[in-house]
Amino acid sequence: METYVDAIGEEDTAATTTTETAANKNKKKLRMMVAIDESKNSFDALEWAVDHLRVVISAEPETGQEGGLLTLVHVHPTYLQYIYPSGGTASAMYATDSVPEPMRKAREETTTKLFTRALEICRGKMVKTETMILEGDPKEMICQAVEQTHVDLLVVGSRGLGMIKRAFLGSVSDYCAQHAKCPILIVRPPRETSTSSTKELKSK
Repeated sequence: METYVDAIGEEDTAATTTTETAANKNKKKLRMMVAIDESKNSFDALEWAVDHLRVVISAEPETGQEGGLLTLVHVHPTYLQYIYPSGGTASAMYATDSVPEPMRKAREETTTKLFTRALEICRGKMVKTETMILEGDPKEMICQAVEQTHVDLLVVGSRGLGMIKRAFLGSVSDYCAQHAKCPILIVRPPRETSTSSTKELKSK
């Protein structure tokens, strides 16, 4: 089951109310997973989650109830380098997934910056958080992580692709909506009308 909400929009209130009602009935704190990458959309999704779903994952010191857990997952796409044999006339080639040292260091630095930013957002909302780094096809690895960690909810950002690009490139959110073994919440980018209105006001 998938649910769509806007990072900024009317759906916020309805989704939050539904979540709070469920939490009050079950009195159970949830295990939640948020997939992050370098895109703004993934951080929109994280901020929406900690702002609107905090009630179902944060601890309650006044009642002594322990909190749930938010897992931040980041996937490194598999690196394939094609190598051609030197000398001779052979046209064969083979692929290796060994990552060159400069690229490996750059990737580690990028991942560290991602998690530093994400953890600051979570700490600001007093949410208990863990991090997970995987390697492979992002959409497949996210679904595997969901199944292995038994999370109650997966939150992902939508890239806002057009229909042609969506069909050609595929969509992590679409794939997870079909294959993840838990409910999924897809946070769409903020509406362009909101941005346009803000720009118009500034110009005036």
